[in-house]
Formats: sequence, structure tokens, C-alpha cells
Amino acid sequence: MAHFTLRSLTLAGFLLLAGCSGLPDQIDETNGWSAQKLYSEAKESMSDGAWDRAIKMFEKLEARYPYGRYAQQSQLEVAYAYYKSNEPASAIAACERFVKLHPNHPNVDYAYYLKGLANFNEDLGLLGALANQDLSERDTKAARASFNTFKELVQRFPESKYAPDATLRMRYLVNALASHEVHVARYYYRRGAYLASANRAQTAVKDFPQSPATEEALFLMAKSYDALKLTELRDDAERVLRTNFPKSAYLTAGAPADRKGAWWKLW
Repeated sequence: MAHFTLRSLTLAGFLLLAGCSGLPDQIDETNGWSAQKLYSEAKESMSDGAWDRAIKMFEKLEARYPYGRYAQQSQLEVAYAYYKSNEPASAIAACERFVKLHPNHPNVDYAYYLKGLANFNEDLGLLGALANQDLSERDTKAARASFNTFKELVQRFPESKYAPDATLRMRYLVNALASHEVHVARYYYRRGAYLASANRAQTAVKDFPQSPATEEALFLMAKSYDALKLTELRDDAERVLRTNFPKSAYLTAGAPADRKGAWWKLW
């Protein structure tokens, strides 16, 4: 009887395993698909905006067919799919991997451009949106990384069709980074940290001399030096401000150092 029971349990176990292996969620519809079929399905998913499915298809394609043009193209396409699905870290990693594996690929300039975009569009998420923060008030790490990537693209591939847009974005980022320094300088000034304010404003003037933020940076330098009783430095800052911005509102109206408003509306 015991022998019969053990045999029955073993048979039941085999039947249970067989039944589980046939469950719908265990069936891979892509089994036996060619590289071309996987690539076509992934592209179709991208056209439909099904980015997660596209990513899975591209990754399966590369895993099953790691060599050939479809695998190479998938490595680039999956970076874009990550970018569109709001996964900038994965998009950047995919772009860097593509550049490392295929430095001479005809479309490697696009990998640089996409990496720059992923950093360019990175923001603070929901809390940043609710706080109505602008780029000048955010952490500049992503902005600097974006600028460096666009700069490398323009320098290495000046004839690239992505170079003109990258150049425009670089100009925007320069203004944003300069405004960030002024934003910090303004913050320090309002709190009476005049030396720190002068130093951050000086950084904006030194590193981004052509930026529209230079005007307020010079004003903050003059106000901070005045508060520190450093009259010679104050006069130097005022002289540079008058020379470069003779009609500046900071000179004619005595604009406050805690000026509010979106910086991008000024230039």
C-alpha cells in the first residue's frame, strides 16, 4: 500500500509539473523567430508607443543573435526606447555601450546626441514640477554632462546632422549653468553670506562671460563687496557693469538682489 501511495504521489507530481509548463504565461511567443522578425516586431512596438515591449524584443534579439547588423541596430534602438520610456540612466548606459562597441559605426554620432538628450531632459521629477523650479535652481550634474556630450559630438562630427541642434542646446546649457551660479550667489547674498555670494558671482562672470546672467552677477559682486567694505573691488565690479551694460536696470533702478522670475524670460 505504501509503495502504491508513493508511486501515485510521484505520478501526480509529474502531472502537476507538466500542467504548469503549459500555462500561457510560460509560453514565449518569440521562440523560433528570426532576427529580422524580432527586429520588425520591436520597431512596430515603437511605432505604437509600446516602449517596454520594444525593449524586450530588442534585448531578446541581441541575446539570440549577438552578431550582425540587426544586433548592432538593436543596441542603438533600445537606447532610444529607454529614452522614450523615461529611463534616462538606462538610455545613457545603452548609448555609452554602443559607442564603446562600435566607435566607427556610421550612426555613432546619433548615440552621442541621444546621450546628450537623455541628460538634457533629466529633471527633478514630480516634486520639481510641483515646486515650479527652473533649470538654474537644479543640480547641474546632468546639465554639465549633457554639455560635455554635445561638445564632443560637435567636435568629433562637425558635419553631423545633429550638430546644429547640439550647438543650440549647448548655448542654452551655458546660460543655464551661469544662471545657476547667479541663483546661488543671490541665495547667499539674501542670507548675509557676502563673501560666498561674491565668489559665486565671480565664477559666473569668469566661466560664462558671454551669458546674459553676467549682468546680475556683476551687480551681486558690487553689492557683496560693498557690504564687506571692500570699496576698491566694489568700484571695479561697478565699472565693468557700467561699461558692458550701460543701460542696466541694476544701475538705473537699483534692482533688488533677490529678483524673482524665470531666468529664461530675460534673454
